[in-house]
Amino acid sequence: MSSIGLASPDRVASIDWTEIAATLDAQGWAILPDLLSPGECDGIASLYEEDGCFRSRVVMARHGFGRGKYRYFAYPLPPPVAALRTSLYPRLAPIANRWHARMGMDVRFPADHAAFLERCHAAGQTRSTPLLLRYGPGDYNNLHQDLYGEHVFPLQAAALLSPPGEAFEGGEFVLTEQRPRMQSRAMVVPLRKGDAVLFAVNSRPVEGARGAYRVKLRHGVSALRSGRRHTLGIIFHDAA
Repeated sequence: MSSIGLASPDRVASIDWTEIAATLDAQGWAILPDLLSPGECDGIASLYEEDGCFRSRVVMARHGFGRGKYRYFAYPLPPPVAALRTSLYPRLAPIANRWHARMGMDVRFPADHAAFLERCHAAGQTRSTPLLLRYGPGDYNNLHQDLYGEHVFPLQAAALLSPPGEAFEGGEFVLTEQRPRMQSRAMVVPLRKGDAVLFAVNSRPVEGARGAYRVKLRHGVSALRSGRRHTLGIIFHDAA
């Protein structure tokens, strides 16, 4: 599996991060096209059956999260997952710091992901959070936020590992945004196999007449009509 993760940092470096930052500012989410190759997608999805890769398994229906299953990777993370997490974070940290400044939040994030994880671990957030999700017919994921503790990095990523229209039907990635004194807005993110979506974990700044204010986002997955869908979730803070 180690060779699967080697191409991803180069792909991350080649992305137009100025454009991605502008898109995140404008709508709270942005697509990274072809972040993973088909072989990388298949390799990561195949890990779902390897018990030694994971620290826990969650059946969503038992907790009212929806329907379907997901597994949290254990440390040390598989090389392709670790490579993505490590290479994406330093590109996102400046965006996260700018968002916090605009929202009047005092917390700032170090440029290096290892330094941020040290902060999480010192506060008792020591459990790994990258996860692999599997959906079958009728499965879905309720709208939610992946917070996990006091220390929360304000952006996360989800990469689609299965080809829509071939491996599954339905199962769209959905975001909702709640602005003050307004009804919620729903957004359906069009993903292909290998694409990843970056999105706000909790809040993002929006410019108003009196300066920036915070809006809340939640994310989920609509019900699959048929087939099987695998998704890799990359969360940058660890869990308590």
